[in-house]
Order: sequence, then C-alpha cells, then structure tokens
Amino acid sequence: MNYEKEFMDLITPLLKDKKVRQMDAFIQHGTTTCLEHTISVAYKSYCIAKKHNINCDLNSLIRGAVLHDYFLYDWHDPDPTHKWHGFHHAGKALENASRDFDLTVIEQDIIVKHRFPLNITPPKYIESYIVTIADKICSTQETLSGSKKCLGYYILNEI
Repeated sequence: MNYEKEFMDLITPLLKDKKVRQMDAFIQHGTTTCLEHTISVAYKSYCIAKKHNINCDLNSLIRGAVLHDYFLYDWHDPDPTHKWHGFHHAGKALENASRDFDLTVIEQDIIVKHRFPLNITPPKYIESYIVTIADKICSTQETLSGSKKCLGYYILNEI
C-alpha cells in the first residue's frame, strides 16, 4: 500500500515504542486490536486534515489519535470496573498516556474528549474534533466489517 511519506514519518516513532505496542494485546472492535484501531484513526484523521486543507498540528493530531485509546485493559472482560467503559476509558487513557509520554495540551484534549458527545465536554481544538469524527468512522467500519482486517493492520505491518 502507498501511504503518504509524511504520515509514515510522523507515526513510525510512536509505533516503534514498546509502551504503544502494548495496545496490540487488547481487542477493540470485532477482531481489530486497540493498536490497529488507533492507527486507522490516526490515518483517517490525517486524511481528513489533508483533504480539507485544515491548518492543524499534524504531529499532535497523529500522536493524540494513536494514544486516544491507551487504556490498556480488555474492556470485554466482565470485570465490574469495565462496566461503564464507554464513559470512562478516555480518562483512563489520558491517565496512562500522561504517565508514559510527554503530551501537548492538544494531545491531552484529543485523548480525554474523543468520546464527545457521549462525554459531554466538547473538544477545544480542531485536532480533537477531527480525531473524534475519525474515531466514529473507524469504529463503525471495524464493528460492521466482522473479521476483515482494518487499515491499521496493514500500516502496522509496514513498520
């Protein structure tokens, strides 16, 4: 597959990080892992920004997209602490990402607000809105596609 060099240059350092690779151990939607999902969201976000000529911080956009689901647990597990995953995982992802990475304010906003409007505080930055939209598109595609591999799977295997 032919991916924009700029996108690959921005995402590759993150994908080589052992902490980020932990997300590949957890299923997100269908057969898609959290890591594959977040790579797909990063690429979709990148494409939205480029296609619509949106002036934004591409590095923060991609880093925030990759880390937006950095909650590091199996939400399918019947553990009672996962009961409200849809409402609480953004906060857990921010907590984990803040512990493991130096985040910009834009990246923090992307991570904690990507569930808008389910989480009622709206995003503050254009990058956060882009990731929120891309996340919903990718989540829907992954959920409906069954066992088909998502784009993130193919990008991950390019690294």
